[in-house]
Amino acid sequence: MKNTIYILFVFIALMGIKPAMASSYTINEPVVDQLFDNAVESDMLSFSSLEMSNAMSASGMALNAEKDAIVAILLDAFLGTLGIHRFYLGTETLSGLAYILTCGGIFGVVPLIDFIVLIINYEDISPFVNNPSFFMWKGHL
Repeated sequence: MKNTIYILFVFIALMGIKPAMASSYTINEPVVDQLFDNAVESDMLSFSSLEMSNAMSASGMALNAEKDAIVAILLDAFLGTLGIHRFYLGTETLSGLAYILTCGGIFGVVPLIDFIVLIINYEDISPFVNNPSFFMWKGHL
């Protein structure tokens, strides 16, 4: 009975969706022309890494931004078994993949310990940033 009601609800919801028509969109040509006139032409092949770092610094983007402990803790809480928090912290790809291949970090034990360690070390998580070890807390407890 619940499945029938659910399917009926989804069907009714889908019936109310109107498809977007191309004729309902308009282009403001003067604004588009102004955007193209103000655009800076660049060649990605000649764009060196030094120019990229200068451009990122000028735009306010830090190359080695500090990682936020709250973001790491939330990622570990909700996506810890996939190792997403380790990718966020800058771990090598193989360490993050090991979480997935070991059924969520040895059946969820490793992400649970990561979660506790991140909460305990909330003030300074720098030892865990770019940490290549599968057990990121090894030597830091």
